[in-house]
Amino acid sequence: MTVVVWVDHHRGQVQPASWETLGKACDLDSSVVAVVIGQDVQGVAEEAIRYGAGKVYLYDDPVYADFRFEPYVAALMDVIQAEQPVLALFPGTTRGRDLSAAFACRADLGLAPDAQDVQIAEGKVVARRPVYSGNMIAEVVVETTPAVVSLRPRAATMPEADPSRQGDIVRKGAILAEEAIPTKVVGFEQTETGEVSLTDARIIVSGGRGVKGPEGFEPLRELARVLGAAVGASRAAVDAGWIPYKHQVGQTGKTVRPDVYIACGISGAIQHQAGMRESKIIVAINKDPDAPIFQIADYGIVDDLFKIVPALTEEARKRLGRA
Repeated sequence: MTVVVWVDHHRGQVQPASWETLGKACDLDSSVVAVVIGQDVQGVAEEAIRYGAGKVYLYDDPVYADFRFEPYVAALMDVIQAEQPVLALFPGTTRGRDLSAAFACRADLGLAPDAQDVQIAEGKVVARRPVYSGNMIAEVVVETTPAVVSLRPRAATMPEADPSRQGDIVRKGAILAEEAIPTKVVGFEQTETGEVSLTDARIIVSGGRGVKGPEGFEPLRELARVLGAAVGASRAAVDAGWIPYKHQVGQTGKTVRPDVYIACGISGAIQHQAGMRESKIIVAINKDPDAPIFQIADYGIVDDLFKIVPALTEEARKRLGRA
């Protein structure tokens, strides 16, 4: 029984969710095959072995330098044909969700997206995924072989890398010639640097309508800086133009699962809870004692966030020894 795992990276920088997904595959009592697609990414293939893959298909060619559906799906089809796996597992990153859907459509396979767990029982793949804004968990049985599943970031434990592990690397070239690929990547734009990614963050400091304006996010950013955290926001704050959409957490934003989620001035509408209720620890700061966020919070502070957040920042500085 073989499980194929696609490793998500950008020019050799691997998304941590890829190793979490690989670790989950190793827990399924199966033969684990990783797929690494890119240019000059031999190091990523070697790293995949250290994280548990017994075999790695390495598609290394200039045609794979940047993420594009057509060549990547063609490479995955090549692996599936060679290995005949029971499961094709993808990290639930932005690229992973897109590629898993494109691959499932191209190969006419069943897809369970955004799963928080996956198991193989009696030869069938069973994925557990949230539905109805996270209020229920559905068990989805995928009837096709292979099944295609994308696994939420931080849904699985990060495995330990073992430098002594040995495995096979199967080197491959381009499946599609450049002239046969209709899409081209002409460049990248990056407007901000140094920010912690929401999807990878272990701590998130998030603000809502209670921050009262764009300047209200400044104390939250300072707390996030001291904690090494990411900054999140509710849809109300984003819709008001106080913070860019990329910070939005919720049903129409990003789904996160940090170790600690600090909700500041967020009432906790069900749409917001859908994106963060799986956080390990939820801390709520709100002046309204009846705010729905307190129903799911592990710790609640009924007070003014503009008094509490600076106090938390100062205490964090003392304990962490940071300026």
